[in-house]
Amino acid sequence: MNVLEMMKQHDDMPQRYKTMSVEEMEKRVRGIKENFGERLFIPGHHYQKDEVIQFADATGDSLQLAQVAAKNDKAEYIVFCGVHFMAETADILTGDHQKVILPDMRAGCSMADMANIAQVERAWPILQETFGDTILPLTYVNSTAAIKAFVGRNGGATVTSSNAKKMVEWAFTQKERIFFLPDQHLGRNTAYDLGVGLDEMAVWNPHTDSFEYEGDLQKVKVILWKGHCSVHGNFTVNNIEYIRKTKPDMNIIVHPECSREVVELSDYNGSTKYIIETIEKAPTGSKWAIGTEMNLVNRLIQQHPDKEIVSLNPYMCPCLTMNRIDLPHLLWTLEWLEKGKIVNQITVPQEIANDALAALERMLAHV
Repeated sequence: MNVLEMMKQHDDMPQRYKTMSVEEMEKRVRGIKENFGERLFIPGHHYQKDEVIQFADATGDSLQLAQVAAKNDKAEYIVFCGVHFMAETADILTGDHQKVILPDMRAGCSMADMANIAQVERAWPILQETFGDTILPLTYVNSTAAIKAFVGRNGGATVTSSNAKKMVEWAFTQKERIFFLPDQHLGRNTAYDLGVGLDEMAVWNPHTDSFEYEGDLQKVKVILWKGHCSVHGNFTVNNIEYIRKTKPDMNIIVHPECSREVVELSDYNGSTKYIIETIEKAPTGSKWAIGTEMNLVNRLIQQHPDKEIVSLNPYMCPCLTMNRIDLPHLLWTLEWLEKGKIVNQITVPQEIANDALAALERMLAHV
């Protein structure tokens, strides 16, 4: 489901929530949480605003939160503070008795929207015709349930930024080639680290239905979907060069959703979890420029006053779609629950859920 479709399904939050004081909203959220007890579970992604994350029962990355929600059998209502594809994954993994809710249906993901199922189903026969039955699809968990289902039907698996290397290695034991979507940068950086040459990777452009590649296609081992993260794509080589010039003793750590050029010039790269743990373990007085989402960077700055931490890009904005989830929307959702009405429930059709689950389970079996 793209952003426009989500907005059509969106229940408008009453204006009064936008005029309430922060103190009143926080008090009401705490009261509702207390009244519901174990029947309510609020997972919060690392990129959420502090005004929301303070009420999270668990924090983590998208798959981690979905798995935690799935293990929480007592929770009838899972109010997922993240984006649409994360709530979909939670719905796929949780029980039939559990309802997954997204406080604002406009909280999508630009990367996930860069690969819709119609585009993928149009591309797949062309790839099969070009390469034969030599391709295994892999999809980043930052993708729609429909894309996960496509991958599951075709023998592939999901990956996270934490386990991408293991999953790509596994994929190469199954087929000669990999079709990696929707983030070309994670796919490229992972394959390169495993020894695949840049000249052995082709980009598939879903808008022109064609390869972006010069040379003999039969030499290609990895086909990368032309998609990217709009946040991590804003970290540049110029940002790194500025840090090297002005603060040569500062460590640079970035997310693998950044471009190959940025990852190559950084000191460290890894998943959100890796970045958090690296900063936590770093010695007092160490200096860090972090290339990831701004809410998380600001939170790390607050949590580690003994270290000098800056954003690699000082003009970086938080993830705009992730920031759709705010305190007023959280309260509005919870107050409707208190009245016995569910707004913005995320429901994945069973057929799609079954195939998507197959992709998720293949990943979980190999990590």
